[in-house]
This record gives sequence, C-alpha cells and structure tokens, in this order.
Amino acid sequence: MARYVYDFTQGGRDLADLLGGKGANLAEMTRLGLPVPPGFTLTTEACRAFLTTGEEPAGMAREVFDHLAAVETAAGRRLGQPDDPLLLSVRSGARFSMPGMMETVLDIGLNDASVLGLAKASGSERFAWDSYRRLLQMFGSTVMGVDPALFERALTLLKDLRGVPDDVHLGTADLTELVAVYKNLIRDETGEDFPQSPAEQLRRAILAVFASWNGERARLYRRREHIPDDLGTAVNVQRMVYGNLGPDSGSGVAFTRDPATGRPDPYGDYLPDAQGEDVVAGIRNTVPLSELQRLDPVSYDRLRDHLRTLERHYRDLCDIEFTIERGTLWMLQTRIGKRTAEAAFVIAAKLADEGLITPDEALARVSGDELARLMFPRFDTSAAGEPLTRGLPASPGAAAGTAVFDSAEAVRRAAAGEKVVLVRQETTPDDLPGMIAAQAVLTGRGGKTSHAAVVARGMGKVCVCGAEELSVDTRGRRFTAPDGTVVDEGTVISVDGSTGAVYPGSVPLVDSAVMRFLQTGDGDGTASEPVGAVARALTRADAVRRLDVRANADTPEDAARARRFGAQGIGLCRTEHMFLGERRKLIEKMILARSDTERDQALAALLPLQRQDFAGILEAMDGLPVTIRLLDPPLHEFLPDRTDLAVRVAAAEARGGVPDPHDVELLAAVNRTHEENPMLGLRGVRLGLVVPGLVAMQVRAIGEAVAERTRAGGTPRAEIMVPLVGDVSELRIVREDVKRVLAEVSASCGVPVTCPVGTMIELPRAALTAGRIAQEAEFFSLGTNDLTQTTWGFSRDDVEASFFSAYLDQGVFTASPFETIDRDGVGRLVRIAVEEGRTTRPDLTVGVCGEHGGDPGSVHFFHAAGLDYVSCSPYRLPVARLEAGRAALGETDVSDSR
Repeated sequence: MARYVYDFTQGGRDLADLLGGKGANLAEMTRLGLPVPPGFTLTTEACRAFLTTGEEPAGMAREVFDHLAAVETAAGRRLGQPDDPLLLSVRSGARFSMPGMMETVLDIGLNDASVLGLAKASGSERFAWDSYRRLLQMFGSTVMGVDPALFERALTLLKDLRGVPDDVHLGTADLTELVAVYKNLIRDETGEDFPQSPAEQLRRAILAVFASWNGERARLYRRREHIPDDLGTAVNVQRMVYGNLGPDSGSGVAFTRDPATGRPDPYGDYLPDAQGEDVVAGIRNTVPLSELQRLDPVSYDRLRDHLRTLERHYRDLCDIEFTIERGTLWMLQTRIGKRTAEAAFVIAAKLADEGLITPDEALARVSGDELARLMFPRFDTSAAGEPLTRGLPASPGAAAGTAVFDSAEAVRRAAAGEKVVLVRQETTPDDLPGMIAAQAVLTGRGGKTSHAAVVARGMGKVCVCGAEELSVDTRGRRFTAPDGTVVDEGTVISVDGSTGAVYPGSVPLVDSAVMRFLQTGDGDGTASEPVGAVARALTRADAVRRLDVRANADTPEDAARARRFGAQGIGLCRTEHMFLGERRKLIEKMILARSDTERDQALAALLPLQRQDFAGILEAMDGLPVTIRLLDPPLHEFLPDRTDLAVRVAAAEARGGVPDPHDVELLAAVNRTHEENPMLGLRGVRLGLVVPGLVAMQVRAIGEAVAERTRAGGTPRAEIMVPLVGDVSELRIVREDVKRVLAEVSASCGVPVTCPVGTMIELPRAALTAGRIAQEAEFFSLGTNDLTQTTWGFSRDDVEASFFSAYLDQGVFTASPFETIDRDGVGRLVRIAVEEGRTTRPDLTVGVCGEHGGDPGSVHFFHAAGLDYVSCSPYRLPVARLEAGRAALGETDVSDSR
C-alpha cells in the first residue's frame, strides 16, 4: 500500500515534492538538531488521491492514528485529554510557497471540557479561553466555511464595548463570552455545532487542507506563478507550543538577512504574548527582532545561533517562524525566503563573497524578471512634495494608482484598465486577487514580515506596510493622513516601496540607478550595492553564456542605445520603419505609378534616404553583424485608411462637387491592394517578387552604405534577410537579384561588397522544409511572432483582445504564447528548422528575432535548441544577457530554491 504519512524524523529537504516545502524543511531542521515541536506530514500523494476520488485515501486514517500515538507518547498527553490536553496545529505546505492556500488551524483538540483542563494545567484561565476562541475562529472560517469577517466583527464589537485597543487587553470573562458568541455564529451560519470530538477536528482540518488546493485563491496564484495544478499539497500536523502564555512568551518571524535590501544582519518582527498568526496577520503592531534581545536575551542568542546554522546549511536567505513558550525557544518553520529584486542581487553577491556559494551559483540565484524590475523607473522625489505619510518600505518600486479599499473593487477597476492601489488595514489571504490586480499595496498595520509584505515581495509588487499614522476606514472607503487630509476611494496616490513614502497624486518618474548604470556603463550610483551586484551578475553571465545577444533596432539612435546595453549586433532591422512620416509620400508614388518610369523615379528618390539610414546604423554597430530585413508589410499599410478615403470621396460627391482627384486615385489604389487577411497576403518575399525594382533598390542602398562605411575606415557587417519565405525557389530568385545588385555596387564603387543572404523562418512550411531552404540561405532568423500566429492560426491583435483572458482563466494557456515560446508546437518547429537546416549547411547561423528573444523562459529554450543568438528590443537586452548566462549553467529552473 502507498505510504501517506512521514514523521518529522523520517524526511528531509530532498523530499520536498512528497512532503511539501514546509514538511521537508521541518524534517531538515529536526535532523539538524534544532528545537522543533514533534509532528508528522501527510504527503502530496495523499492529497492527489483525495482530490481524485473525493474520499479519504484507504489506510491514511490508520497511519495518522499511529503517528499521533507516537506524538502523544513523547508528550505524555493525549489529544484533547480533559485534564491536560495535547493540542495540535494543522498547516498546509505545498511544494512551492502559496499564499492562496488554507490558513493554519491552531489548538486542534480543545472542546468544552479540555479548555478547563488546559486552564488548570497552564495556570492561566485567560490563556485557555484565548486559545479556544482562536480555534473556533480558525476552524469555523477555514474548515466550516464561515465568513471570517463575522468573527472579526464580533471581536471588534467586544473590544469597542470594553474600550480596549486589542485582544490582549480582553479578560478571561470577555474571552469566555466571545467563545459562546463564536459557537453561536458557527451554528447559525452552518447549521451544525462546532465538533467537540478532537479526532473529528483533526480529520476535518486535514481534509480541508487537501480541498483548499483547488480553492479559488490557490488556483489564481498558481496561474499567476505558473505552478502546475497536479502537484497537490502536503499537510503538517504538529504539537502545539504557546506564544500567548504571557509576557515571557511570544511569536515572531525572522530572516537571516533583510529581505528588502539584502543587508546581512538578521531582520524580523516579534510580538510578545501572541501566536504566530498574529505576527503575519498584522492585527497588532510588532516590535523589531532586536527588541527581543532586551526582552529575553537568552532566547535571542539561541535564535541568532539557529539563524546562522540554517543560513550556512541552506546557503541562502532563510525565513523562520518561531515561538517562545515561557522562555523556551521553538522553531516552527523555515524556508528559502522571498526577497525583493534588489535583495536577490545583493544577497547572491554577498554569499559569493562569503564563500557560501560559487559565482555561478550566485548567477543562478537571480533572474531576468528581477533585473527587469530593477530597471523600472523610480519616483522623482525632488518633484514629489511632502508625503501624506510614511510606512515601512516592504517591497521596492514606484507605483501610482487610484486608491481602492477592498479586493473586489481592485479587480473590477483593474479589469477596466485602471491602475489601482489596494489600501487595507492589513491584508489576509482573501485579498490575494486584489493584490494581484493592484499596482501597489498599502497597509496601516504590519511589518516587513506581515502577509502583505511577504506576498507582495513574492509577486514583485510595490508595498508599504505599517503606515501607523494613517487612519484606514475600509467601510467608509477612505483613509485620513496625519495632517487631516482625507483620501477617498478613486483618488490617485503614489506609493514608494523603496522609501516607505506615500504621496498625493501621480509623482513624476525618473530612471532607476540600475537603468542609469546600464545606459552609461559607469553611471550614477555604481557604488551602491544593488548596482554593483547587477554589474557582477551581468559580467559573469557574459563570461559563461554561449548565446550571443543582438538587438531589434531600426534607427542609428536605437542601434547606439542597444550597443550601450551590451548588444553584439542587430538581429532585426525592419526597413519598413524607414518609410514612415514624410517618406510615406514616396511609397504612395511608387504604388500609384502608371509606368515603369514613374515607379523607378519613386524608388530612386527612396534610395539615398535608405542608404543614409543604413550607413548610420552600420556606423553605430561597426564591427558587429547587422541583419537587415527587406520590406515586409503589405503595401496598403503605407496608404491612407480605406474608410476615411471613401467617406471623403462620397461626401464630396454628395455635395455635388468633384472629389479630389488624388483622393480618387488613392482610393482606387487602396481598393486594388486591399486584402481580407493581409498577414497572409502580398507581403514579404512575395512583395519583392511582384513589385519590380523594390528589392534591387533596398539591396543597392545596403551595398552602397557598406561601401561608404568601408571607405571611411569602418568594418560594416551587413546581412540581408528575406522575409516570409515559404519555398526555396522564392529565396533562390531573390538571392540571384541580390548577388547581381551587389556586384554592380562593387563595380561602381570600387569596393568589394559581399553580404550574407538568409531568410526569416516564420511559416510552418518554411520550418518543415528548412533543409531545402538552407541550400540558398546562409543564415536563418526565426520570426517567432509570425511563426506563433501561423502555427496557432491566431491573429495576435484580434485574439489577445477577445479570448486570451478566458483561455488563461480556464488553463488552456499558462502564459500567452506570444510572450513565452510554445515549446510543444512552435518550439518543435524551431527544433526542426535548426536540425534540418544544419544537416544541409553545418555552419548555418541560426538566431531568433521575435520578441521571445527577450523573454527569460524562452531564452533557456533557445539555448537548449542550439541557436547562436537571440535578438530583442534594446531595453530587454540586459535581461536576455543575464538569462543566456543562466541557461549556459543549466539552471533552466531555479525557482525551486525560492
């Protein structure tokens, strides 16, 4: 039979797939000899079995009973025993940390009888009734489905009646009364009483954790983070230890380093006389971890020792939950800590300096997505004025949006295209949809280890927590700043997650220090830790990567910018972008030409302009390859809008006048060139074969620009790319034309001009016949944007606006295939093109010029597929460089460590 339960002494972090991240790390801490309350883990296999059948797996109950008996024997107490009960906690623990999973249930085993025994055994009636009300609140909401707001409302009402600021100031009689209120709430809302059987409490809590895997919040988070739906969650059952036994007890969360900045000193929050959920929920303001040194120096020193042990064992930032029970320190959880993008780079660099990890491991610990976040603009504080308030900078970045005060409103407004900032007194897992929808999160309570801070950091969202001077009125949908300013819902505010400041209105943005460095090479702020760490990571990536990184650039200015960002050439220069603005009239003349002479005149007027553009780009990229794509889009894109022309002509006729002859002529040309599906019509190589002289003009401009740069002492490396080839014969005809024109240029200029001729692989037929096409092509450039459209049968502009969101919601896509390469379909065509092309021409250079070239996940695929380079927009070059380096290390997925 399958084994479904493991004692903490039986596992380790290598069993994370089976025991979940939390269970595996509890087992690892137990093996290290750290003080972990005993317990056991129900495996992810048990969860999957339950989700498949809807029934508890056969044999699981017996295993739970056996392991529970061992915990009872070690404790010398039985679960829920009336005179001195053993109590348990039940926690979810999937392979990956998931904020959307079921909240913890504490104090399993309490009932109307055992609460009296707990009071007597602990010597504190207040503690016993406080624990019972916590169980009712947690079990009632997470297991029995009662709206948690009802419990909060009852607690708030009681505090208001007693005139106390928080639950710590409620007495024994108050808590006894609250227990009765909670029990009635559960009966009224569910139609059943709170179960008095400790065994039934445990069984239902375990099954509720399993069921929560398919809860709405969990599914939403998995879609966002691309976590597979079939992993399942483990369940951790652990002996309770109590942080709410008085001032010599408490709970806290600690990081071995600051998760926001990466500074090497331990960071955390502590809350005396509290359970762990109080700390992360932000219901009371915590004290800094350093304050524990004054409150309980012995426990503080022990905790520091345990933090050092864990960081050196895991060789990474660790996130720890702990409880102190009357002076005894217990370790409840550890995991690789979530961190900001800034901290990720700083921590990786420092761990490498300390010899805990190698430079290659440091590179594997950071990602292109994190680098992109560091490149985002920051607020121009010189133009910001006085802030409304300040809180804790929990997750850096700059974001502005309209203030909203509940998750549903955030989702609604974001879906309508509005940028929003979610403002809450504190967040709970129910706020996850709103946090995903929002640009930033602002809370009145909580620290850097609160729910809002941890989740925001994990998602890369801007977050300011613990803005205590704000009076947040979620019911009234407003907050009041310390100076009395009232900010109603719908008012724009700006949140600075790097400084903790909150400003009225939309604050102007400036380049970040990292962006300034990337643009200048020695830019402002290079002495700062994040910039230095980014520079080190990119230097290492450049040293180890096999893939070259080129840019998509169409002007000399773009080319120069790309070179500053580290481009090793241009992988796509789109010549159609050179025909916009005033030059559009010349294309009109070519289209409207009634004779070869008129068409040749129009092309002759375009020639010097094209030559000038190419010369500037080749100068900016001197010595590096520049792949120039011949004209690709259909001709009617260079003509006025068909409907506008028709209306102008019809309106003139309706007035009894004579329409403008030029408008009539243009309308006839537009109608003549109109296509129902232009993407699959007269464009690319087809255009070059049908319109005489077009290819020759562009090739002549390229050749003459090469000759001009050569005479000027440069080293131009132009490459000519023929778009939309579907058959080798198309390329053969154009290539002969190219060779002829370049020979003429060489003769007339007195400079030998040779340019490799290749093609874009952007049609499935081209990929499937790549072996034959390679007979004429000296290089392939994979146009994955159009290859995705033609493989899927999608018109990108149409489908992204119509049904893509539904496909993502229903799990057809985990990500848009236009953002991340579709490995099974488009990716297979890519592999075929590479393999067959190189079978014909072993030295064939193959790159990719679609925007997939700057997507982190796609870069890893292209590395594995054997491409020579990726090409992307200039601003994505640093990301591509970093990911190409990580791909070379074989680190195709380092998210497991997070």
